[in-house]
Formats: sequence, structure tokens, C-alpha cells
Amino acid sequence: MTPKTAILGFGNPVRSDDGIGCYVIEQLRQRSDLPPQVSLFDMGTSAFEVLFQLAGHGQFIIVDAVVNSGEPVGTLFRLPAEAVEAAIQDDPMVFLHGLKWDQALSYARKILREQYPDDITVFLIAVDDTHLDVGLSEAVRAAGNQVLDHIFHECLANQKRPSAAAR
Repeated sequence: MTPKTAILGFGNPVRSDDGIGCYVIEQLRQRSDLPPQVSLFDMGTSAFEVLFQLAGHGQFIIVDAVVNSGEPVGTLFRLPAEAVEAAIQDDPMVFLHGLKWDQALSYARKILREQYPDDITVFLIAVDDTHLDVGLSEAVRAAGNQVLDHIFHECLANQKRPSAAAR
């Protein structure tokens, strides 16, 4: 049986490009070919509530914005497993109204214990506009669309999608 995959989109959709993770989740929700064993989580501003729903997923795919990367807006980063592990803090200081991807993984590890998956992919997109505004810049939206392609062609490549007859 194919393990379940949790795709987590982080960010705040009213802080301009910081909402890129939410955009990716919104785009995935509109697709009819998403495999049935994929769960979508908008981590927005209630991330702690979502962490308990991750139990039973064998793969996490995370999408978030990164500020002050030194790279052009829209630059896409894919972190290797070693960098993901190194970023997880033992007990990060967080505020209940917001949680970043590395903090969420730290708490997910504590909550899920032996159910915490080994298969974790993190996509970060360089941004510089996090001002109060709704909507993404074109460069960040284009990078989000690249992430969607990576998710379907690499991360979910081995999972069965609904056939045309099943839709």
C-alpha cells in the first residue's frame, strides 16, 4: 500500500508573497488528478491545530517562503534531507498565531513520535515583499507553479492518480 502524503503550505495570504504556500495548496485543491492518498494542509495561521492531523502520513512535502535569502525573488530552493534535519530545533520558541516550517517539523516530531516520516521534502521560495497585501508577485507565482510541477512529476510520481473513468 502506498503511504499517505501530507502536503503543507505555510504562509499568510494577506502578507503578499508570504502566502505562496497557501497558493500552492489552493492550486492543488482545484486539481482533479490528485492521488486519493494525498492530504492537503493550509498551515496559514492555525498550524498547531493541523499538526495532530499528520499522523499516518509517510511523506511530508512542505512549501514556504524564505526572506533575506540573498537570491532574486522567485528563486526556488529544494532542501536536501540533511539540511531539513539540521534545521529542526529541539524546542523552538513560537507564537501560537504563526509557525514556520522548521518549527512545525520540530513539534510534529514530538507529537507523532514513531509515526514521524523519513520522507520529507521542503521547497522554499525567495521573497522580499511581505507587506499587508493580497496577491503574489509574478516571480513568486511562477516559482509556485514550478513547485506544483515538482510535486506532481517527482514527489508524487509513484502514486496512483484517479483514472479518467473514475472521475
